[in-house]
Amino acid sequence: MAEIVARRLVYDGWYKFWRLEVMLPDGMVVERHLLDNGQAVAVLPYDAVRRVCMLVSQPRAAVLAAGEAPLLEAIAGNLDAMAPEARIREEALEEGGLRLGPLEPVANIWPIPPVSTERVMLYLGEYSLADRVAEGGGADGEFEHICVHEVSLDALRAMALAGDLTDAKTLVLAQALLLRRPELWG
Repeated sequence: MAEIVARRLVYDGWYKFWRLEVMLPDGMVVERHLLDNGQAVAVLPYDAVRRVCMLVSQPRAAVLAAGEAPLLEAIAGNLDAMAPEARIREEALEEGGLRLGPLEPVANIWPIPPVSTERVMLYLGEYSLADRVAEGGGADGEFEHICVHEVSLDALRAMALAGDLTDAKTLVLAQALLLRRPELWG
């Protein structure tokens, strides 16, 4: 079994960045890097009656650095020491202006385990037009510049099948919705 034998904090800001020395099972010690960005939650809200889902887009540094257009993403946020269901309800209201009903757990995934401590708890959440209680766009003072998109479920399926959902959590959630609620596509 491998083990961490030394760690040095390189950066302590929005996230923490560590330089690690890892001893491999054969005794060799190698350098690795670790981004400590905590735990997160994400939800794919969908309206079964209107046959739409809600996705968001916002400026993301990595996507900008790659010169790509903003991603369509499921609503998500860091736990910030809150209970997962409470946190994702708060994020849904902040980002999408949505009041969510019951949540359906999907998975607790490691998006990028080679370099990040982040685990993302994924949920599906049904909503209706009456649950759109605010504009969304993000929390005041967080400077997220979130755009809210209601996307038809047919378009969501087409994007998933074509490989056009490039955000991992969103792709997993779209696939979960396709598998768990096939009647939404008749």
